[in-house]
Formats: sequence, C-alpha cells, structure tokens
Amino acid sequence: MLDVFGPLEIFGARPEAFSITLIGPDAGAVASNQGPAAVCNYAYAEAPECDIVLVPGGMGTRRLVADETFLRWLAAWADRAEFVTSVCTGAALLAAAGLLDDRRATSNKQAFRWVVTTSDRVKWVPQARWVVDGRCWTSSGVAAGIDMALGLVAHLSGEEDARGVATHVEYEWHSDSSWDPFASVYGLEDIESSPSA
Repeated sequence: MLDVFGPLEIFGARPEAFSITLIGPDAGAVASNQGPAAVCNYAYAEAPECDIVLVPGGMGTRRLVADETFLRWLAAWADRAEFVTSVCTGAALLAAAGLLDDRRATSNKQAFRWVVTTSDRVKWVPQARWVVDGRCWTSSGVAAGIDMALGLVAHLSGEEDARGVATHVEYEWHSDSSWDPFASVYGLEDIESSPSA
C-alpha cells in the first residue's frame, strides 16, 4: 500500500500543483494484498490522460506481467504521459509493456532478480534508490517511492519546495538517488548494470 500512498502523500501535499486520480481494473474499491481497499476513480477503459503515471508494485505484478491485454493498455495509456514512474516491482510492468526499452531502471532489491527477467531491453541498475532516464523514473522497494516522488517534486518545482514537502510530512528525505543500503542486503553489489543484469 505504501507503493501507492507514500508518493500520493508527497504529491497531495501540493494540491495546487497535483491532482490525484486512482485507476484500476474497475472503478470503486480494489483490495490490497494487505487487506484494506483503495478506491479507484476510473476503470482502465475510462482512464483519463495523466501527466504523471505512477505504477506501484506488489504481489499483483506477478500476474499482470503476463496479462497481454493489460500490458497493451498500459503501453498505450502511459505513452501519452509526460512522466512514467514506478515503485518497487511496478518496474516489471513498465518493462513488460515496453515502456523502459533502452532505458536505465531499477526496482525492489528483494525481487530484483525476478524483475530483470521481464525484459532484456532494459538497462537494469542494481544499486540505486531510484533511477531517472528521460521521462522514466523508477524506484527501489516500497519506501523508496517516497524519495523518488520528492525527487520528482524537486525536478518540477525546485529542491527547496521538495524539502518543504518532506518537512511538512515529517519525512527524512534520502535525496541521493544512488544511496541504496538494500542492494548489499540482497547480494546485488557485484551485479553490473547491463541489459541482462
């Protein structure tokens, strides 16, 4: 749930700059793996265009990564966005949809070895809190999405504004995107960044 609501807390702290819409298989309640439901404003088929697409991770990505209908929809819908972002294993969905082709990206470190199997067209980065490559922003696991969201706020409206948001929500922002204590926890420190990491 933090994959979704961590970044939304950051964007929601600046309502004058960001309007948040939740999209799911159907409008209405969608259960999380943790139990509580999130309420989606639109079904995929009715989803409006967005400037920033955020694809969260979680256990549902294991099923969706093989859902060709979903992947075609995601590729077409997200292609019109100014920024395409992911948290955790959401990168697997972006990769499988072809949205990360020939770009650098990262993902959750515990699931990293699985995520890299979803596309050999991606330059997977094993040691990074988040990675920016053009319009694509991908973050490591769960809480790293908050750091990435603050990084995007800094990119759009300046570091001072991002630090103001972090202070407002009483969050200690890890603003160095290369800071990644979890790559070594999961034995990824010796993996080189490459299309087939």
